[in-house]
Amino acid sequence: MNTTGHKLRVTVFGQSHAQAIGCVVDGLPAGFRPDMDRLAAFMARRAPGRDPWSTKRKETDTPEILSGMVDGVLCGAPVSAVIYNSDQHSKDYEGLRHTPRPSHADYTAWVKYGESYDIRGGGQFSGRLTAPLCFAGALALQVLEQRGITVAGHIAAIAGIEDETPDFARVDRDALLALPEKPFPVFSHSAGEAMAQAIEAARMEADSVGGVIRCFALGLPAGVGEPMFDGVENRLAAALFGIPAVRGVSFGDGFAAAAMRGSQHNDPFITDGNTVRTRTNHAGGVLGGITTGMPLVVNVAIKPTASIGREQDTVDLKEMVNTTLTVHGRHDPCIVPRALPVVEAVTALTLLDMLMEE
Repeated sequence: MNTTGHKLRVTVFGQSHAQAIGCVVDGLPAGFRPDMDRLAAFMARRAPGRDPWSTKRKETDTPEILSGMVDGVLCGAPVSAVIYNSDQHSKDYEGLRHTPRPSHADYTAWVKYGESYDIRGGGQFSGRLTAPLCFAGALALQVLEQRGITVAGHIAAIAGIEDETPDFARVDRDALLALPEKPFPVFSHSAGEAMAQAIEAARMEADSVGGVIRCFALGLPAGVGEPMFDGVENRLAAALFGIPAVRGVSFGDGFAAAAMRGSQHNDPFITDGNTVRTRTNHAGGVLGGITTGMPLVVNVAIKPTASIGREQDTVDLKEMVNTTLTVHGRHDPCIVPRALPVVEAVTALTLLDMLMEE
């Protein structure tokens, strides 16, 4: 299904090389006036062509709003928007229908949809569809801001090179919000330079690298979420895995907690006489599926870009024989920088949806 959310429902439609992609967002509050300049700036962070190694595909990613807004104000009807595709090179995908690209959804799509599958640019499995997700998420981010909640992140690692890790219990909101102004959204300048060098080295070798995005939500009240199967972690993980290339989601210390002792991982409770908080935040702001009021910390693993310029083994599905292929076309050697705003967008949409249920 291409729809996520309960009270705030988002449906994404289109394919990478279709005439357009877009979304329908149902449940946004009437009377809210979004800042369209800020929305455009947020979407530009995901758009191709912002750095020397990103795909050369040129798309303006300018949404055309068809409904749900009157004179710049949300009217309560579903907000629908389209983003027209303008720079498709469909010829780059000729001959790939029966030779699935490793680590792409080509084979599974062929099994499920047969010859009808749109192979061009990955069809409905393409990262291109994260553009309308960013449109929807940009609206949610602004609504959350009105509630005093900030959702923002940084590149935690690329190719094994790690950024500085902030104190999860005391995340600096201003430092976090300043990151999009940097050429590389990291806290450590030297780490950012090393990451950029690793990306360029992979590009020169017709290869790719992955990384980790860390997203924070600051200002969330305690008590959001449900136990067992409808907790904050459950809902966020389900939505975040809808982003192409996501291979893992964890919270707080994540898998590192498995190597810790309870005395190291436990977060002691403290109070100032009015508010209960924890001295540390190894849990990442969630206990039992319910927010604690501490910063929410979500770690998202992004795989290396599947399309690489090296010869790879595959199968000719028509003849059922082993063969090889070399992927041509325009592809990022690392999608982590462009995936960061997508993670922020999906996190914002999911949290706003859960807050609307309270």
